[in-house]
Amino acid sequence: MSKQNRFSPLWLALSAVVGIFIGTFYANHFGGTRLSIINSGTSKLQNLLHIIDDQYVDTVDVADLVEKAMPQLLSELDPHSVYISAKDKQSAEDDLRGSFSGVGIEFTIRKDTVRVQNVIKNGPSERAGLLAGDKIVTIDDSLFVGPKVTNEETIHRLKGPKDTKVNIGVLRYGERELRHFTVVRGEIPMHSVNAAYMLDEQTGYVRIKNFGENTYPELLIALAQLSQEGFTQLVVDLRGNTGGYLESATRIANEFLPKGRIIVYTEGRNSPRQDFVSDGRGIYQKMPLVVLIDEASASASEILAGAIQDNDRGTIVGRRSFGKGLVQKPIEFNDGSLMRLTIARYYSPSGRCIQKPYTMGSGKEYEEDLMVRYQHGEFFSQDSIHHTGPAYKTSIGRTVYGGGGITPDIFVAEDTTNYTSYYKEAIITGLLLQYGYEYTDQNRRQLSQYTSADGLADYLHRQRLVDKFVQWADGHGLKRRNLLVQRSHQLLERYLVARIVYTMLSEQEWIEFINRDDPTVVRAIKVLRQGEAFPKV
Repeated sequence: MSKQNRFSPLWLALSAVVGIFIGTFYANHFGGTRLSIINSGTSKLQNLLHIIDDQYVDTVDVADLVEKAMPQLLSELDPHSVYISAKDKQSAEDDLRGSFSGVGIEFTIRKDTVRVQNVIKNGPSERAGLLAGDKIVTIDDSLFVGPKVTNEETIHRLKGPKDTKVNIGVLRYGERELRHFTVVRGEIPMHSVNAAYMLDEQTGYVRIKNFGENTYPELLIALAQLSQEGFTQLVVDLRGNTGGYLESATRIANEFLPKGRIIVYTEGRNSPRQDFVSDGRGIYQKMPLVVLIDEASASASEILAGAIQDNDRGTIVGRRSFGKGLVQKPIEFNDGSLMRLTIARYYSPSGRCIQKPYTMGSGKEYEEDLMVRYQHGEFFSQDSIHHTGPAYKTSIGRTVYGGGGITPDIFVAEDTTNYTSYYKEAIITGLLLQYGYEYTDQNRRQLSQYTSADGLADYLHRQRLVDKFVQWADGHGLKRRNLLVQRSHQLLERYLVARIVYTMLSEQEWIEFINRDDPTVVRAIKVLRQGEAFPKV
């Protein structure tokens, strides 16, 4: 008998055993109604999708099911691990990029119609002839009004590759005929430093709205301009700044810190500790500094504020910050979608983690934290701040706390003087904002004669804006209440004038206008004038 014939029975037996094993496996896992899926997370998910695709009563788009499941899956980890679909990825990244390709307008949606709020100077729309106040009625010769008009859909239709064309049809105030414009899309700059000016003869002010790709060079340019105006002390406003790139925040902190100071460090289960340390090359290491924060200051804002506070480099003024101390790593998928997965935590120089407490899967509770703070009175009283983390020490021994944002060195309560239920309802319903826009739209020709906030505000103060608003609002569901209107008259007028200044002039003019009597800015100036910017034990 040959060697091959001698081993044939053995091969047959082995083949039979393997066949029985494979048959049993598929019978147990995919046969009938039995779901004995092997107890492995990855395999379980794969097998679940296979079974749904194979056996579910109706036809299922598995790819669509996965798209819907991804955000839910990540939300079970922490509040900041997120999934971004391929179609939403561009929009999600545009705010932090130095520019994007579009038509160059700011718009608002009123009564299912896109209305041009501002036209960016020297942008594609201005060159084409569009004006603030125009109502966009058609885009690429298709009617674009009604329920389909959303922010997302408008952005989708107006953005596009550079040098491509979009045809826009608008109705201009006082005209009945449609005007048609062909706009050639171009690069639209996205500025992070949205205001830089002198508060007084010595005090410079810069406002940073986020930390994007170009924030650091933008800040250096702003500070160079302030240098020409002779500033010797500085206020950096981070209120409302929800964060952005870690690198931008650390590079800015480096400008103010002496050599060898920790700015921030990160560490996670599979992410070894990484220290970010100042190199001593900063130009403004000894300049008196005040940093403004509030409950909307988050992430990279808290890194900058924490670096200044823990190194006793400046004074933090305002209200307790948001409390986001988690590091996300972007991970792209082959289809262009993106996952931002939390891989580490931020730690300030003193060693505190500023991440506020959360429970896995409790996203709604986390999102409502600011409302809870408000209801507990934290915005109005420093004594209402509840510290959940341990105490730490700054470089000179001052006590700071972890576990829930940056607590300012000087607390400034939210100013609720003359707040009434009428004023609150006018804000919450959006009626004040809507009337401000409509008044601007109807009086744009007269308002356009004023090129400064002072001149425009002086004119508006003589126009009985509040009386006109109250009459208009009474016909739009907000009942006139004379005593409450009288009490909140100054607040109502200030809001309306500020919105009109923003629409008619610029974002910086608007910021300068609202800062004039802002309690936090006023307190910052006082700290600097009294020589108290550098903390003491």
